[in-house]
Amino acid sequence: MPYDVLPTVHEVPENLDFSVDFETTKFDEKKYVINNETGDYLGVVGKGFNCASHKKFFDGVQNVMVDNIPDAMVDSTVRWSSARNNAWAMMDIVMPNVSTKIETEKHTTKVGQRIIALHGVDGSCSNQVFFGAIDFFCTNGMITGDYDKVKRKNTSNFCMSRFIDELNQSSLDFQEQSDKLKTWARTELPTYTNKGWNEVLSSITKSDQKAKKMLPLVQQEVSKRGRNVFALYSAFTNYASYADERNGFNLRNTGNDTQSQSMWAREHEVTKWIATPEFKKLAAA
Repeated sequence: MPYDVLPTVHEVPENLDFSVDFETTKFDEKKYVINNETGDYLGVVGKGFNCASHKKFFDGVQNVMVDNIPDAMVDSTVRWSSARNNAWAMMDIVMPNVSTKIETEKHTTKVGQRIIALHGVDGSCSNQVFFGAIDFFCTNGMITGDYDKVKRKNTSNFCMSRFIDELNQSSLDFQEQSDKLKTWARTELPTYTNKGWNEVLSSITKSDQKAKKMLPLVQQEVSKRGRNVFALYSAFTNYASYADERNGFNLRNTGNDTQSQSMWAREHEVTKWIATPEFKKLAAA
């Protein structure tokens, strides 16, 4: 297919470009996963486990994106993350040509579509693709609602046909997500004291300790974006994307280098927060 402007295709980084081999253990039902480039042992999996390389999986996902949404892939950017000695990997593609403007009484920002693909070669992660958005002002990542669209275990074939269907639907999904964010930007929050905010945040996060740490982030976003639900949500995505020891949050980074996984888990934590009755009540005000 000829293109006026070529879609951007992103090379898998060198540290993720390796094949894996397997070695038997003393247990018949288990085997070791080994990085063929470095010889590192990456984990222990079941005898029936098999997987594609990171490169084969991520290249396959991108090829489908180029074939089905080529205009969106023009000028796209990518952020690669890895954990567990590169056994777990994430490709986070941002498409600035699919974007919308979110306006509050104090602030205007641009939100663009993102597609996130996860892949693991050590049994720690099934093949997954998520659809979401990113705030270009602060680069906070967003996944709202049921954005876990395509998910299959490594022992199965990744369902590319379903991925294609969801990819073709993704522009409509992004528009629905954008409309929701615009509504939140117009929805005013009540005026709370610090005590009131702590109570609200505790009911949403289900943690008094986390609520106290979240309060400064909320106050920062309200000061910048105004007293609206989008500002509250932006505080949540700030936590998911950046918050660390400076904000009183510890980032777990074990010997398996799990910090990237921890940050991804926070994005899912935020999806649970915005699904609580307490948040929905504020968003419907």
